[in-house]
Amino acid sequence: MAVTVKWRSGVATDAGRVRSDNEDRYYVEDERGVFLVVDGVGGHAAGETAAEIAVDVISAQIAAKQSIPHAIAAANNEIYRQASADESLQGMACVLTLAVIQEDKVIVGHVGDSRLYLIWNGAMRKLTADHSPVGEREDRGELTEEEAMLHPRRHEVFRDVGSRPREADTEEFVEVKEFQLKPDAAILLCSDGLSDCLTSAQMSEIIECYDGDPVQTALDLVETANEAGGTDNITAIFIAGADFLGSSSPEMAAARERHAITRPRDGALARRSWKSVLTGRVAFLIYGLLLGLLLALRFR
Repeated sequence: MAVTVKWRSGVATDAGRVRSDNEDRYYVEDERGVFLVVDGVGGHAAGETAAEIAVDVISAQIAAKQSIPHAIAAANNEIYRQASADESLQGMACVLTLAVIQEDKVIVGHVGDSRLYLIWNGAMRKLTADHSPVGEREDRGELTEEEAMLHPRRHEVFRDVGSRPREADTEEFVEVKEFQLKPDAAILLCSDGLSDCLTSAQMSEIIECYDGDPVQTALDLVETANEAGGTDNITAIFIAGADFLGSSSPEMAAARERHAITRPRDGALARRSWKSVLTGRVAFLIYGLLLGLLLALRFR
């Protein structure tokens, strides 16, 4: 039996304008609501190998109904095991953001400086913390978004997946969050190749043009990041709730126009208001004259 999905998703990825290889990987499964962005670390083939291991292990673990921290820890330990066994892979690791949608709830597992944003009611909020020195300062308000984007230590992270053995309950490893996904909201998962080139305001402007095609929105985000420099691999997964429409989309503009047609114009309302006032005053004067006339005849 077909499953009714309450959201639409689209994904786009690109190596960028500077790097020849794309070490980003992603996983999208709409029916079970599983979305994953992975950014490989380690250079050469090692970074992309770590990212591929993370995708394979995490997707299998989630399918086996393991918890998000358990799934990420399993990927971590498999990456470490393979790096220890192969000298050419030593030092490989990755950062990632995983989102699992269950009914109207989203559970997030996050390690590193990839990101998850929530878009709702005209606002865009970053819900994950950047596990990096520069990201921490930005989250505390010590650096503006633009200053953090240009900082020379921007790409340093103090949490990763794969550099050493870890368990699911290891402190300061997997950041887990939960939030509601309303039907008129959307979420964006992305690697730092997107957030290092575009501010949240620029991303929001693109997302507000969403008109029912999530793939196009993801492509627009990646293309705009490339136009802004494309200094790193770029990946974007955009998931829109069933009722989400961008405020700048043609469909939303048409809806506003239909609403305006069915609503009385301000001038008509003003004329109707004055007409009511005048009609009321005339009726009051006539009633007063008649009452005075009747009283005068009675006393005569």
